[in-house]
Amino acid sequence: MDINDRIARRVRELREARGYSLDALAQRSGVSRSNISLIERGQSSPTATVLDKLSAGLGVTLASFFEDVPAPASPPSPIARAADQPLWTDPASGYVRRNLSPPAPSPLQLVEVVFPAGQRVAYETTLRDVDTQQQVWLIDGVMDVTVGDTSWRLETGDCLAMRLDRPITYHNPTRRPARYFVALVTLPLTMPTRRTA
Repeated sequence: MDINDRIARRVRELREARGYSLDALAQRSGVSRSNISLIERGQSSPTATVLDKLSAGLGVTLASFFEDVPAPASPPSPIARAADQPLWTDPASGYVRRNLSPPAPSPLQLVEVVFPAGQRVAYETTLRDVDTQQQVWLIDGVMDVTVGDTSWRLETGDCLAMRLDRPITYHNPTRRPARYFVALVTLPLTMPTRRTA
């Protein structure tokens, strides 16, 4: 299946599963109704920034848009063969992401990213209906990662942990591509308990 068709199907499935109209998702995500409609029909290749906004509006991780959901009659596979792992290229920055995780349900998602030289991607979304923890492990190259107001320079072998509750910017300041792995765990939001006197 073409990657844009996969994204189109997943956005539509996730929206319908939550009972959101196009207008409701547009309001929740900040992405226009017409843009969502084009994405769902496979007539638009959304950028990473747009997908991040949609993921926040739907209460899922960005990686959820690349998952292969098995037919109801077949059990989900616990293995994702390399040839079947979906590849997607961000049309704005050219970064390439490969979803590594198998279709079998898991709170853990693994992603491999090849980030082009000199490019930058900013995720501005902060409001989410789930608690998503993420770790980025730099396999090769250099990346500058800014989470909220704090910036780190990652070099080969470095690993950065973060919660997806603040704006995040990825920037490759060098003249060669960087490669990193991302591990995400999604948990339900827990409300603090109130003490009663």
